[in-house]
Amino acid sequence: MPDKYDLVVIGAGPGGYVAAIRAAQLGLKVVCVEKSKTLGGTCLNIGCIPSKALLDSSEWYHQAKHRFGHHGITLDGVKLDLARMLGRKNDIVKGLTDGVAFLLKKNRITSIHGTAKITGKGKVSVAGDKPVELEAKSILLATGSEPMGLPFLPFDGTSVVSSTEALSFDSVPKHLIIIGGGYIGLELGSVWSRLGSKVTVLEFLPRLLPLNDGEVAGQLHKSLAKQGLEFHLGTKVTGGTKAKNGEMTIQAESSGGKLEFKGDRVLVSVGRKPCSRGLGLEEVGVALEDKTGKVLVNDHYQTNVAGIFAIGDLVAGPMLAHKASEEGIAFAELLAGKAGHVNYNTIPTIIYTHPELAAVGLTEEQVKETGKPYRVGKVPFLANGRAKCLDETEGMVKIITDEKTDRILGVHILGPRASDILSECVLAMEFGASAEDIARTCHGHPSLSEAVGEAARGAWATMIQL
Repeated sequence: MPDKYDLVVIGAGPGGYVAAIRAAQLGLKVVCVEKSKTLGGTCLNIGCIPSKALLDSSEWYHQAKHRFGHHGITLDGVKLDLARMLGRKNDIVKGLTDGVAFLLKKNRITSIHGTAKITGKGKVSVAGDKPVELEAKSILLATGSEPMGLPFLPFDGTSVVSSTEALSFDSVPKHLIIIGGGYIGLELGSVWSRLGSKVTVLEFLPRLLPLNDGEVAGQLHKSLAKQGLEFHLGTKVTGGTKAKNGEMTIQAESSGGKLEFKGDRVLVSVGRKPCSRGLGLEEVGVALEDKTGKVLVNDHYQTNVAGIFAIGDLVAGPMLAHKASEEGIAFAELLAGKAGHVNYNTIPTIIYTHPELAAVGLTEEQVKETGKPYRVGKVPFLANGRAKCLDETEGMVKIITDEKTDRILGVHILGPRASDILSECVLAMEFGASAEDIARTCHGHPSLSEAVGEAARGAWATMIQL
């Protein structure tokens, strides 16, 4: 006889485990199935968390070698212990994945490790060391996404790698070639550049980060180039060959003609695709989007098949951990008959380079396309006292508002701790605030957030400090 539950959650990433916990809190009997040995999904194991651990460690190393002197701190013989750095990263990952296991247990959620497949209405078969048959009123798909490869340059795990392997190189590459100038490539390129690699980024489009505000993305491009990353925009990669010694040769084309790049590691970072294979979706008739392969759902995350739901990277929208978590909570609340909701206009995006780029809402390009009049308030961190004390004056705060209503349409921050500063703006937009609302909010002095207040004042009326 199959084990019976109210809800089977397939996938224990930031969407799945959060949905499972919220559903259990609302009184449902829940089982969570995860194919990997550890919980937490891509984000905790091979994505958000390990990459940020390496970004912070590599930044400390870079600061010690190149920036501490600005603060009157002299160090001799600074050396890299890569094994220890990677060990710290692994310890952080283990602590957090163990924490997810504790949370599931605390909320009385059954956790099963194995590969799940939907076999019929309300039925899930789990293959693993101990095969299990499950039955539930509702099934939630939260299996996330995986790196996309290039057909002519397949991953081999050593010379041609995805972001997964690029988090655990056993030595610093002499020359790391990155195909794709998105946030993943820029973050990992920053890590290995700081640790001593020559980093070359090949981007097909004529600019980096096309989904970000052009002005702010352009400033980040200049900053990263100043740090030593080499960029080739408008460059189409056409092939690659591997020599006997492991050296890679990448062939490419641009408006200037054919190009060739040689390196010992190639990171392919051209996007991610939903993990929907092997779930039995075709057999039970779940509809997928033709181009992306994403699962089609309605406002309640319900697929076209009754009792089957999907969230996170499997469905439309940005492939972000926090978006998946918000959807997980909303799904569970809707399933329990409550009012669940996600405001997709206020999903923040963050790129953890140095300086960081954090944004919410519309870009200036998107606002221009609407044809409506707008105002912009901009404050460089060079004018911020706290930024000067930190010796981190690159970047700016940019706030875009509706000229008639003063309502905030978008905020773009390039600078120190932008990921933290942005939260004030996300909250403001969630409540439909105006630039005046932020400008009239007292910001502590000296603080980085003062730049937000001053930019808001610039969008609303007239700045004081500039």
